[in-house]
Amino acid sequence: MNKIIFSFIVIFVLITIIPLVDAQLNFGVQANQKEVEMKLSNSEIVKVKHVITSHNTPTSLTLFEGTISNLLVTNEEGEEKQFGLVDDGIGNQSLSIFPSNQDTIVEYDLEDVNSFYDNMWTLRTEYDKKFAIIFSEEINLIFINNNVIELKNKDGISINGGGKVNLQYYANIEKTIKKVQWEENKFDIIITSDAKIKNFNFEQPSKSISFEIDSKNKFVTVTMPEIFLGGPYATFLDDEKIEYSKFVDNEKNVSITVKPKATGQITIIGTTVIPEFSMFIPLIMGFIIILTVPAMRKFSLR
Repeated sequence: MNKIIFSFIVIFVLITIIPLVDAQLNFGVQANQKEVEMKLSNSEIVKVKHVITSHNTPTSLTLFEGTISNLLVTNEEGEEKQFGLVDDGIGNQSLSIFPSNQDTIVEYDLEDVNSFYDNMWTLRTEYDKKFAIIFSEEINLIFINNNVIELKNKDGISINGGGKVNLQYYANIEKTIKKVQWEENKFDIIITSDAKIKNFNFEQPSKSISFEIDSKNKFVTVTMPEIFLGGPYATFLDDEKIEYSKFVDNEKNVSITVKPKATGQITIIGTTVIPEFSMFIPLIMGFIIILTVPAMRKFSLR
């Protein structure tokens, strides 16, 4: 009889505890986030910050996936706030935050989402809300899903609408500057790559530039005035046509990036070279916008 009573008590306890645990994983409404940002540098540690607007009910905040350390929750005055950390056992973590009449700031470190190999950092992350990625001052050239972005005087980018991000950037990178003259016009052609560049050549009749690289599977970015070769472009590794990505900055410079799978000669051909093609520049600009905007709409400088 005692065994029957004991078994009944155990079953009753299990029935009552399991729903409570499940409720804890979904504690409160989703937080209204004013700001979400990740800070990257030449380090495996990624700094993360969430800013949550004031709220009069308990809220739940989903954290980035990864190994989390140095978790800190404060109000606007820097006073620490109580919170509950919830883990679903399969890598998803969230915070339960009590009501507050001030904004709540959540900060923590991610230790296993930014990896380093062959002089290049690679960040792989995912979040379902819009978030920003901020870079330290020494980082100027980044690659998102193999698309090149030059930060210039911007401190980072926004991932509009959230989603998966595969982002890469060099720890240290050299630039090769080649000066090219077309009649009375002089242009600086900047080649940025971890590969060694040699035998640079500009051919006026074929409206092309070429050079050799000694490494494979490395990004090679050529930055030049947009009016120099015109566009659209064709890129080749030896005699084989290869894909490229393009970025145009506010100073009317275009960056063409390729990632050759073998060593050899890289050739970039434009449809025109100044001055003959100047009358078609507005048409080219419109064509470039049509090609570029849909691909890069998800990412924006900030």
